[in-house]
Amino acid sequence: MKYQNVVVTGGAGFIGSYAVERLVEENCNVTVIDDLSAGNKKTIEHLKGKIEFVVSDIRDEDILQKICSGKDTIFHFAADPNVKTSITNPQNSFNINVRGTFLLLETMRRLDIPNIVFASSGGTLYGQVDVFPTPEETQFRPISAYGATKATVEVYLSAYCASYGMNAVSLRYANIFGPRSTHGVMFDFYHKLKKNPKQLEILGDGKQIKSYLYITDCIDASLIAAKKGVEKGFDAFNIGTDKWTTVNEIANVIADEMGLKDVKYTYTGGQAGWTGDVFKMLLSTEKINKLGWTPKTTIEEGIRLYIRWLKENY
Repeated sequence: MKYQNVVVTGGAGFIGSYAVERLVEENCNVTVIDDLSAGNKKTIEHLKGKIEFVVSDIRDEDILQKICSGKDTIFHFAADPNVKTSITNPQNSFNINVRGTFLLLETMRRLDIPNIVFASSGGTLYGQVDVFPTPEETQFRPISAYGATKATVEVYLSAYCASYGMNAVSLRYANIFGPRSTHGVMFDFYHKLKKNPKQLEILGDGKQIKSYLYITDCIDASLIAAKKGVEKGFDAFNIGTDKWTTVNEIANVIADEMGLKDVKYTYTGGQAGWTGDVFKMLLSTEKINKLGWTPKTTIEEGIRLYIRWLKENY
C-alpha cells in the first residue's frame, strides 16, 4: 500500500497521535479529524502548521466529504475505546465504531479513495479462544460489544474491498501502552498507588495473562504492515509480542519503579477483571515478523518508561 495524502481519524488520541507524528516525519500530507471526546489536542499541538486539524465527529458526512476529497489513504483510529462502557451502553459503541466506520467507507466509495488502515483489536476481537499464540485465521468469538464492533467493521472492510476494489489493512492490536495513554491497567495502578502507596486493589485474581506492546513498537509495526501488507484487497495483522505478562507482574514493576515496598495486593476475585474482560490473550506475531518487524522495547522497559512519564505529568 502506498500513501501520501492521508486522513487520520482519531488523530489526537493515544495511538493516533503517534501515527500522525510518524506520517509527518515521512513527509505525508496529513489531515486529522478528532472530536476530542477521547483525544487531546495537546498531543499534536507541536505539529501545528504541519498538519490540518479538524475538530469533528466522524459521523458528520459533510465534513468527511470535505476533508477526504483528494486523499489516497485513511488511517482509521477514531472509536469509542471503552470496553466496560460498551457493555453498559452498547448502542453508543455501535453508533461510533460501526456506523461511523460505515459512513467513512461510503465517503471513500463516493470519492474513489483506494486505501484504509484500520485500528482493530486482537484481544477483544478474538475473545475467549483456546489457541495460543492466536493466529489471524482464528474464528472471532468476542465477549464484549466493543469486540463485536471491531469484528463487524472487519467484515465490512472485507466486503467493500471485494465489491468496490478497495484495499484494507486491519491492525489487530494487543494491549498498547506508553506515554499519552490515559486508560488501562497501568494507568489505573499508578493512580491507585499514588493515592495509597500501601495497598493496591486488583480487579480479578491478578493472574490475567496477556500480550502488551509499547507504543513506538506499535507504530513501527503498523506502518510496516500498511506498506508491505496486501497490495490488493483485505488483509489483517496481529500487532503484539510473543511474551505473556500477568497483571501481578505489571503491579510489581510499577510498585518498584515508584520506589514502593511491601505493597499489599487485594483482589476482587474471579478470572476476569470485569464483564467483557478477555483474561487470557497472546497473539501470534509470525505474520508481521515475516515482514521484518520485531519489538525493540521489552515489557518491563516500556512499563518503566510509561510510569516515569506519568510521574512527570500526573
